[in-house]
Amino acid sequence: AKVYARPLDLYVGAEVAPDDLAYELQVLGYRKVTHTRAPGQVARNRSRFEIYTRGFEFAGEREPARRVLVELGPTRVQSISSDGRGVDLMRLDPVQIGGIYPSHGEDRLLVRLEDAPETLWQTLLAVEDRDFYQHWGFSISGIARAAYSNMRSGQVVAGGSTITQQLVKNYYLTPERTLVRKLKEVIMAVLLELHYEKDQILESYINEVYLGQEGPRAIHGFALAARHYFDTPLEQLGLHQQALLVGMIKGPSLYNPQRNPERALARRNVVLDVMVEQGVISEEHALVARAMPLGLNSAPRIRDTFPAYLDLVRRQLRREYREEDLTTLGLSIFTAFDPILQRKLEQSTTSVLQQLDKGGEMQSASIVTRFDSGEVAALVGGRRVSYAGFNRALDARRPAGSLLKPAVYLTALERPRYYSLASVLRDTPLSITVPGSDTWQPRNFDRKAHGDVLLYRALANSYNLATARLGQEVGIDSVADMLRRLGVERPVPEVPALTLGAGEYSPMDMTAMYQTIASGGFRTPLRSIRDIVDAHGEPLRRYELQYDRGVSLQAVYLLQYAMLHTMKEGTGKSAYQYLPGDMLVAGKTGTTNDGRDSWFAGFSGDLLTVSWVGRDDNGSTGLTGSSGALKIWARFMASASQRSLVYNMPDGVQTQWIDSSNGFSTGKGCPNATMMPFIKGSEPDRSTCLLYT
Repeated sequence: AKVYARPLDLYVGAEVAPDDLAYELQVLGYRKVTHTRAPGQVARNRSRFEIYTRGFEFAGEREPARRVLVELGPTRVQSISSDGRGVDLMRLDPVQIGGIYPSHGEDRLLVRLEDAPETLWQTLLAVEDRDFYQHWGFSISGIARAAYSNMRSGQVVAGGSTITQQLVKNYYLTPERTLVRKLKEVIMAVLLELHYEKDQILESYINEVYLGQEGPRAIHGFALAARHYFDTPLEQLGLHQQALLVGMIKGPSLYNPQRNPERALARRNVVLDVMVEQGVISEEHALVARAMPLGLNSAPRIRDTFPAYLDLVRRQLRREYREEDLTTLGLSIFTAFDPILQRKLEQSTTSVLQQLDKGGEMQSASIVTRFDSGEVAALVGGRRVSYAGFNRALDARRPAGSLLKPAVYLTALERPRYYSLASVLRDTPLSITVPGSDTWQPRNFDRKAHGDVLLYRALANSYNLATARLGQEVGIDSVADMLRRLGVERPVPEVPALTLGAGEYSPMDMTAMYQTIASGGFRTPLRSIRDIVDAHGEPLRRYELQYDRGVSLQAVYLLQYAMLHTMKEGTGKSAYQYLPGDMLVAGKTGTTNDGRDSWFAGFSGDLLTVSWVGRDDNGSTGLTGSSGALKIWARFMASASQRSLVYNMPDGVQTQWIDSSNGFSTGKGCPNATMMPFIKGSEPDRSTCLLYT
C-alpha cells in the first residue's frame, strides 16, 4: 500500500509562497532545468514557475501531464496558463510519504513496461539475456558457458540463467546451487514461457529484480531503486544511471554505489560499453555518460520520510483493515498530510530546541490540524524529526497542567444562571482533604494569592487557586464529564488535582480537546486519511467529515473570548514577539510540577496546533508553557497560519460594558470599561458609572 500526502491545488488566489511551491516540487523529485521538455521537470525564475507536471490518477479523476506556467506573488498565485490559455485549477501529483510493507521486508514500486525507458530494458537484455525474444525459457549457449566455468572451478559458480530463469528463481526457488535445483529452474522457465507473453515476463522482471538493501527493507525493481539511489522517477533516469542499475544486477552488494563507489563506477562504464556494442546507444552518448558522476542521493529517500505521521496513518488503517490486505492489495491511501506545513513545524521545533537545550536531553512533540475538518495536517513525534521510533505525539502520556483548565471554566460557563466571564472568583489559599491521601494545597505559580479576580482574567493569567476553587464549586465529576465531551477518551482521574492537569495525556489527547473548543463546540474525530483507492484505481472508501455538538456553542464562544485575552494580556502574550500584532489567536499555556512538562495549545482562523516539550526521563526542564512549547507554537504559526481568528457572535449572546475591576455593569467611557460578551440573561445585575451608556 502506498501512502500519499494531500495534492497541492493551484488556482488564482491560492495561498502559496514561491519558496513553498519550490519545496513541494523538490520533495516530489521534480528536476530543475532551464526549459521543461518532459514530465517531472521545473524551470524557476524567481516567482515564475514553468512546470511540466507528471499527471496523476486520483480517485475518480485524472490530472493530465502538461506544461503549465505559474506566476506567484509574495503569498498567492497570480496566474496559471497552459498553451496560452488560462487554467482554472490544477493539481500537482501528491508526494508519496511512505508505504505499508509486507512483514518479509520486500518493497517495490510497480511500473508497466511501456512506462520504463526503452534504453533501460534494451540494456537489460543486452547485458543479461541477448536472446530473450528467441529462446523458450533457457539458453543452450548460456548453459554451455556456465558448465565450462563450473568445470574449471570444480564447483557450481555460474548458472547461465536467462531472465525467465532468474524470475523463476526469485519467485519460487531457493538460492542454493545444485544440479537438481537448476533442472527445476529450467523446467519451470519453459512452463512460464508457455503461459505468459515475453513482454509480461520482462515487465515482471523489471519489477522483481533485487537491487539492494536498506536496513530490513529489500529494494526490488528498477522503479524503487531509481528513487532509492537517485531520488528520481524511473522515467527520468539518465543513461549513466540506467547503466549503473543494470550493472548492479550482477552483485547488488558488490556494486553498491553507496558503499563501493569506485567499483560501481567501473561496472557502470562496462555496461555503457555493452550498450554501444549492442547498438542501444551511440558512442557519443556513451562518452557523455562516462563523464557523469554517480549522482547519488545525499541520503537515501526510500525510508519513510515522515515516520511519525505515517505511524498515525498505520494505526488508523489497522483498526479497520487486516494486515494482509494492507501489505498485499496495492492500495493507495490519500491523506491530509501537508509537506509544506510539516517542514515549517520541523523547522520551528529544531530551531527552538537548539536554543533551549544544546545538550539534546529535551524532546518535543506537536500536532497541527485544520480545525474546521479535524484533519491532521502535520505531526512531529520527537526531536529527531526524520527518524522513526517512540512517537511522543501519540504515546507520551504526561500531566497536562493548565491545559485542562478551559474544561473547568467551560463547565462553569455552561451554567449562565451562576457564572459569566465577569463573575468574581476568589484566588485565595485553600486546603482539600483527599480520602486516602495527603491534604491537597495548590499554589499559584508566582506563590501569591490575588484575591478577587474576574473569571476571564483567572483563566487568562492561569491562576491555580481560583481554578481549583471553581472546580470544587462546579464539581469534579462535572469537570471530568466535560473533558470527555470535549473529546478526551483516556481515563480521567476524578480528584481535586484534575482541575490543574492531573492524569496522563498525550499531545493527541489534548489536540482532540482543543479541536472541539476551536470548532465552536462541535466534536470532530481527528483523522489522517481522506480516501482509499484499490489497485485498479477504484474508490474503496472515503472518510467524510463527521461531527456532533459536544458542548454549548454560547459557552464555547465565551471561553474563546477568555483565551483571546490569554494571548493579549495573559500567559500567552509573548507569542506576539513572533506573530503580527493584528493577528487574533486564542490559546492556553500549560506547566506541570517542577517544570517537567511545557505545553501550549492554540488556534488561529485556519490552524490548531498543540506543542509539548519535556524529557523522556520526566526530569525538570526548567521551562514554563510560555518559555518552551509556546515558542515552538508561535514560530510555526507565524510562518504557517494564513488567517486570523474570526470571532463571530452566535445567537443567544450579546455584549455589555462592564467594569473590569469588579465585574459590575458600566457605560462606555467609564473607568475600566470593557465590552464583554454574555449569554443573554447572565449580565451583571449591579451597575456603576452609567453616565455614558
